[in-house]
Amino acid sequence: MRLFNFKYPKIICLILAIVFAYVIFRNPAVSDFVSHLGNLSYFGVFLAGILFAFGFTAPFAAGFFITLNPANILLAGTVGGIGALIADVIIFKFIKYSFISEFSRLKKTYVMKKTGELIERSIGVRLKLYLMYALAGIMIASPLPDEAGVIMLAGLTKIKIGTMMKISFALNTAGIIVLLVL
Repeated sequence: MRLFNFKYPKIICLILAIVFAYVIFRNPAVSDFVSHLGNLSYFGVFLAGILFAFGFTAPFAAGFFITLNPANILLAGTVGGIGALIADVIIFKFIKYSFISEFSRLKKTYVMKKTGELIERSIGVRLKLYLMYALAGIMIASPLPDEAGVIMLAGLTKIKIGTMMKISFALNTAGIIVLLVL
């Protein structure tokens, strides 16, 4: 007999990891550590880009980008965007193939069916899809957890990996450039 019986254990673990990371990365010692990573130059930017994509390390990466003063903001944004792209592809593949059973069960629930029907009646299928892509894009471009945006794309749409890669690179690069300019 299991101690806890959750219907969506992976989704719950993901949410708990994000909350746990938020608590950890509010620690001043973490921001001090981030400021010392600036000595790694563009390799540090690449690593921070990878961290930018994961919800539990995004605050760490955002702090790094905000405190960094690169000589070439566009180059640093591009290098960071490549790092974030690599992380998003890993997230996409993991979610697409590991979470597929939970997404299938979740789509069949009464609440999800009724919510989908209500949205489709109110705004239509096409606008719903555009809004989902827009919301996923905002999640990917911001220091918010990319997992949420990638989950929307991988689990709730039929997007191909190549299209997701283009979206991820463009939005993460733009988000990183915005943080570098701050």
